[in-house]
Amino acid sequence: MNALEGRVAIITGAGRGIGREHARLFAAEGAMVVVNDFGGNPDGTGSDRGPAQAVVDEIRDSGGEATANYDDVASWDGAQRLVRTAVDWFGDLHVLVNNAGILRDRMLANMSEAEWDAVINVVLRGHFCPTRWAAAYWRERSKDGHEVKASVINTSSASGLFGNAGQTNYGAAKMGIAALTIIASKELERYGVRVNAIAPAARTRLLGAGGDADQERIPEAFDEMDPANVSPFVAYLATRDCPVNGRAFMVWGGHVQLFQPWAIVDKIEKAGRWTVEELTEAGERLAHYPFQLNNPFEF
Repeated sequence: MNALEGRVAIITGAGRGIGREHARLFAAEGAMVVVNDFGGNPDGTGSDRGPAQAVVDEIRDSGGEATANYDDVASWDGAQRLVRTAVDWFGDLHVLVNNAGILRDRMLANMSEAEWDAVINVVLRGHFCPTRWAAAYWRERSKDGHEVKASVINTSSASGLFGNAGQTNYGAAKMGIAALTIIASKELERYGVRVNAIAPAARTRLLGAGGDADQERIPEAFDEMDPANVSPFVAYLATRDCPVNGRAFMVWGGHVQLFQPWAIVDKIEKAGRWTVEELTEAGERLAHYPFQLNNPFEF
């Protein structure tokens, strides 16, 4: 307990599912939590302040400290207000957990412009905007001579890192988040900021399966798809002295699995420029090289 004592954390999409479990655990570990949730439906439509406030009420009833924020994380000004909420309420910011997301699944040949744009906006831009404003805050703190021990935890997905048919919009956004994580970790390390990503696997509303930890379960059976299983590793990444930076992990059940980013695994080469005819013969081997993805799930 108290692994996050004194840490101020923003958690986006924290009204339900995985984000809710993050908020609960962070507060139980001593963090002061800004519970952000626009309260939309799984496809991003609508809004509801109830879920975020319910989580805040639960945390406060348990003796923790929390406040709600209802801004749209994909809004430039809303993301700035979100960071200000943490600083105004709790006096600082140490952790940003980007978790909010939506789904609008469709096979590529049938996908509409609106379905593409909505997912890229909420999922990818919704990671960028809060991270940008938090980064600016921490940079200024560092330049002013304050010690910064900050952490950003982004939420990618197996759909992006392994690929899943019917999710070109979602997968592209989630792969973009992995790239954002790696590059941001390089840029922000000088200011005392670590940036990591998780690809969680859990039962949530986005999977059409509820996702609240309080739902009925088989007594004494370990539920590998319980969203609460993901949160301890996120809390670890948020601790003050965690050494991990610039990494992405698959997290589910009792598993924490480290991804290796894009790497060159085979090649063909010659001294000089290739001809198309030469590549027609030599390039065939590149079509058959077996990738070792170690995907724990089949899509």
